[in-house]
Amino acid sequence: MGKVICGLAVSVDGCITGRDPGPGRGLGDGGVLFDWYGSGDVPSRVFPGFRLTAPSARIFDALASRVGATLAGHTTYTDSDDFAGGGPHPSAPLVVLSRTAFPPANNRQTIVSSGIEEAVSVAIGLADGKDVGLMGGVLVTEALKAGLVDELILHQVPVLLGGGRRFFHELPQHIRLRVREVVSAPDVTHLHYDVEKQDVEKQDIEKAEER
Repeated sequence: MGKVICGLAVSVDGCITGRDPGPGRGLGDGGVLFDWYGSGDVPSRVFPGFRLTAPSARIFDALASRVGATLAGHTTYTDSDDFAGGGPHPSAPLVVLSRTAFPPANNRQTIVSSGIEEAVSVAIGLADGKDVGLMGGVLVTEALKAGLVDELILHQVPVLLGGGRRFFHELPQHIRLRVREVVSAPDVTHLHYDVEKQDVEKQDIEKAEER
């Protein structure tokens, strides 16, 4: 079975969108977070039209080729104009976690309204042994709370957006990360972490000690 991972572009001040994101506006004024998709001369082997620098191409294509399904929150889905009826990945099916059910745009999309655990389970089934890629700050935070995330990759862009939606939201306790790899490219730094899993008993002890 594959892993549950998240690889998102993020500003130095921790935002994954700019100001005023929404349908028809995409990420608002946060488009600068994706300039590195076209700033090089190495074509991506997975995403047609992407031309990255050599360090970014190695990291990006290695991660993108692992993904067998993506899972996004409803806000990310609507901000992205329903991904034009497809998905954020060229070939992987898309699962959308929503509080309310609605008809998917096509047969590449599956809507789940029964919680993060069920949404991840559905995405794992669709991934056919490959990894599930998570999208959306609230969704990623909920998956971290549930102990479902194996790896985090932050594509940190050297910009202070000064506003927008945060990547990570409040967690009930700290979560330790292990550095797997740090790769610097001319316009982005790729920070790859393994998420340390903690059992419930250990978490309860740590909460008591913090009090």
